[in-house]
Amino acid sequence: MTKQAPSDPKADPRWYADGLAFKCTACGACCRDHGEYAYVYVSDKDLQGLSAELRMDEDDFLDQFCDELDGWTILKRKEEACIFLEATGLCRVYKARPKQCATWPFWVDNLDSKRTWDGPVKECCPGIDSGVLTSADEIDRVARETEDWYEE
Repeated sequence: MTKQAPSDPKADPRWYADGLAFKCTACGACCRDHGEYAYVYVSDKDLQGLSAELRMDEDDFLDQFCDELDGWTILKRKEEACIFLEATGLCRVYKARPKQCATWPFWVDNLDSKRTWDGPVKECCPGIDSGVLTSADEIDRVARETEDWYEE
């Protein structure tokens, strides 16, 4: 009996072994509250990028656009959405958006099961299952990078 190589999708235990398709539609749905997904967490690196994008001092940025939650810095909310979500559905600070935003939808929680992906994630995001196919290895890299960010 010959073992299959780990790169063989049939031997891959991940439900998304063949990859997942995603294309941002710029609808802004991911920037709105979704139950427990109501906060955008900001790291020091995110803070530097965001304040530079708005040409603001970091302390002024923190005072104007951030709150504290359980020891974390978070972006303020406006009408159950991110403070940077414009009426057009676009992000005012897209070029400098936080890591959490840049790695959507490839978060560990979203990849928990096909049921989660096809249920709450897809309900929130019309870009799920459309656009470019991302490999399972790239998805895992992005998800790990995001988790590592939270641990920093």
